[in-house]
Order: sequence, then C-alpha cells, then structure tokens
Amino acid sequence: MHEAFASIKSSQDFGYMLRDFLDRFRDEPDPSLVAEEPVLLSSILKDHGVADAYLAATAAWLASRHGLSIPLWAASASRALGVPWFAARTHKLRMLLIQESPAEFRIRNLFVSANALSRA
Repeated sequence: MHEAFASIKSSQDFGYMLRDFLDRFRDEPDPSLVAEEPVLLSSILKDHGVADAYLAATAAWLASRHGLSIPLWAASASRALGVPWFAARTHKLRMLLIQESPAEFRIRNLFVSANALSRA
C-alpha cells in the first residue's frame, strides 16, 4: 500500500488507485502488499482523514478475508475518524450502512456498504 498510494494527488486518484490495488490484491493476496504503512493523505486530500481511515479498514478487511495478520499500522489512532463518515447522504441509507458496514470500517467510524470493496 505504501508504494501504491504514494503518488496520490486528488480524491479521483485515490479512487482509481484503490480499485487498481484491490484488483492486484485479488490476483495475488500477498501480505507484503499491506505490510508497509501508506503515507497519510489527509493533508493532501483535505478530507479530514477519510482516505487514511479507509486504507486502514481496507488493509484490515483484506487481511481478515485472506487469513493474514492485520498490519499494526492499521490500528493507529491516525487511521480512525473522530466523527462518523457515511458513504450516503440520506437518513434511510445511513441507517442501512450502519447495519451492513463491515466491522473493519465501523471501528474506524466509516460506514460503507457491505460490498464497498467488491470488484467485478
């Protein structure tokens, strides 16, 4: 993750890189891909730490799903949000996300759909 996300300059870059990273990990679930902590992106993306928390949740989710050790960096306080962030605006959808968001995301105060990291 460190190398993959080192050149991020925008939230659009982040989205593209995340999809590429998920595809790469799916093709070869190698623990070294999540071992090294990525740079903190909050000062670059001005997103109040959402991308930083999202990367930690993603690394923990991937590790859990593949029987790998969760990297220590993913538990860092700098990788969790102080206030909840929802991947939806409406109250009804937010309630759904609270129910279905994977634990790796919920503990970092991120509320996403159950299939947020799914790739076709």
